[in-house]
Amino acid sequence: MTEITATATATNSRAANVGLWTLQVLLAAVYAFSAFGKLTADAQNVAGFEAMGLGITGMYVIGALELAGAIAMFVPRLTGLAALCFVALMIGAVTITWIVVGGGLVAIPATVGVLAAVLAWGRRDSTRRLITQLRR
Repeated sequence: MTEITATATATNSRAANVGLWTLQVLLAAVYAFSAFGKLTADAQNVAGFEAMGLGITGMYVIGALELAGAIAMFVPRLTGLAALCFVALMIGAVTITWIVVGGGLVAIPATVGVLAAVLAWGRRDSTRRLITQLRR
């Protein structure tokens, strides 16, 4: 009976890890795609950031953060921390979108933020280990 429990736990853990890696790849793609439009100064992005009052500098900063986070999704030690940073970024995106555009477009950053929160929760142990190592 112990072997069955251990096997079931290992299988569940493996399935959870595969699910989290799938989510990491998905979020990396979303943020890399989003960063591309900002870092190439796509006209629609420029207009949007000007309307929000963040300007071109804000657009480039957020684009760089998104690209750095997308890359960090593939560095196991950094994944949880990057996901936490994405949650904070999406809280800002939801807030700005709500204020500037209204409720209609809030669903997109809110959904991505929830997915980032799920990933941050799933990778919380690696984040805890990273913080412990940095405190030494």
